[in-house]
Amino acid sequence: MVSLTVPEQITEDKLKDLLREMWTIRYFDEKVDEFFAKGMIHGTTHLAVGQEASASGACAVLQDKDKITSTHRGHGHCIAKGAEVNKMMAELFGRTTGYCKGKGGSMHIADVEKGNLGANGIVGGGIPLAVGSALTSYMKKAGYVTLCFFGDGASNEGSFHEALNLASVWNLPVVFICENNQYGMSGPVKEMVNVPDIATRSEAYGFPGVVADGNDVIDMMNVTNEAVERARNGEGPTLIEAKTYRWKGHSKSDAKKYRTREEEKEWRAKDAIKRFKEILVDEAILTEDEAETIRTQAKRAVEDAVDFAKEGPMPTKDDLLTDVYA
Repeated sequence: MVSLTVPEQITEDKLKDLLREMWTIRYFDEKVDEFFAKGMIHGTTHLAVGQEASASGACAVLQDKDKITSTHRGHGHCIAKGAEVNKMMAELFGRTTGYCKGKGGSMHIADVEKGNLGANGIVGGGIPLAVGSALTSYMKKAGYVTLCFFGDGASNEGSFHEALNLASVWNLPVVFICENNQYGMSGPVKEMVNVPDIATRSEAYGFPGVVADGNDVIDMMNVTNEAVERARNGEGPTLIEAKTYRWKGHSKSDAKKYRTREEEKEWRAKDAIKRFKEILVDEAILTEDEAETIRTQAKRAVEDAVDFAKEGPMPTKDDLLTDVYA
């Protein structure tokens, strides 16, 4: 066991894997950003560069049987819950080798076998789905917990309040994780929410709300682990607010003119990957050379995913009406 204060199931090997995973998430989104700029990927996408710790830290404490629901900014959640980056990249390239056979794109990646119930293009759309998943676990005595990721903007949606209320009334095994990246599209959260912490909104529904450092993977692990164990033990839901920051714009067409370069520099100095790597080196869990090897391996995995995606076939007109339910 390492000397860090982490959940007991987190080994040194797991910590190394988390560093690799966070780098993979970072490189995946940066590569997607590059290809959108070149016109090689069509549609739209929402990147989570800078938010890697909230996804990796939260999912690190889950069991294989546990579930997640994701958002329109969900690549990191998918990777953290075990998605194959090859199939993810192929999906964004519109190839039949992708998760949705090239028909879903960035906002519809799901892997039910891995417990990923899917990204969602509707703001707040995954919140009631997570409560439904938790209800299934409760009624079938399945013993799994559902993590529900959503953004600060979704906390003003009716689905948020209805779902939290129902989860509380029925005491369901669900953990709500609000990734507060400071902006809902171009609007700063301080102009959209008149409380300093979104986590306090849980008080209206009678269960705990906790603020976590969304740029600290260790804090995310510890806070989420406590909430997950609470849910698994039949003590009901928790609302976690992970305070973080997205380095890129809301979507590929966002020039970020509504925020200052000084603000961006301040948050980039809190880079979750750099902070975590330095901790692992300071704790002698790995050396600088080993950390560099991990980074290189993650970058290579993403480059391999690009090659896999490019080699996959495009859908044909005969695929147009397959997988369509009427």
